[in-house]
Amino acid sequence: MIYVLHREQMIPASIESVWDYFATPRNLNEITPPDLHFEIVRGGEEPMYAGQLVEYRVSILPGMRVRWLTQITHVERLRMFIDEQLVGPYCLWIHEHRFLPEGESVRMIDHVTYALPFGLLGRLVHTLFVHRRLNDIFDFRRQKVEKRFGINRR
Repeated sequence: MIYVLHREQMIPASIESVWDYFATPRNLNEITPPDLHFEIVRGGEEPMYAGQLVEYRVSILPGMRVRWLTQITHVERLRMFIDEQLVGPYCLWIHEHRFLPEGESVRMIDHVTYALPFGLLGRLVHTLFVHRRLNDIFDFRRQKVEKRFGINRR
């Protein structure tokens, strides 16, 4: 089964500063919850470009670290980029990041299309754990972005 996660956040900053932050893979460390023990293994040293591979390790369960290899498949500077999991815990993970200037702020839109392996068991795991966990991760990210850029009162 294919699932979709959609989030939007207004960021009171210039498109250039928002883009520079999110198009730098090493900044994932700052916006990822510490209990995931996120660690970039390779590919996060330079700004994002189409075809870039970023490999990291992440704890999906306590004591269970997995390799995750992402490819940046599409980049439109100051507008959007797409990352796709090549190796990792999902059988499908496509994360589209869009950045829309609105006045003196930027609307950041995350659209994630994903699927879990293991058929019926995967659906059960999604219902019991993954859905909530992904929302918690994106809530954490929202808080970190607000702390870094401020809260948009619009």
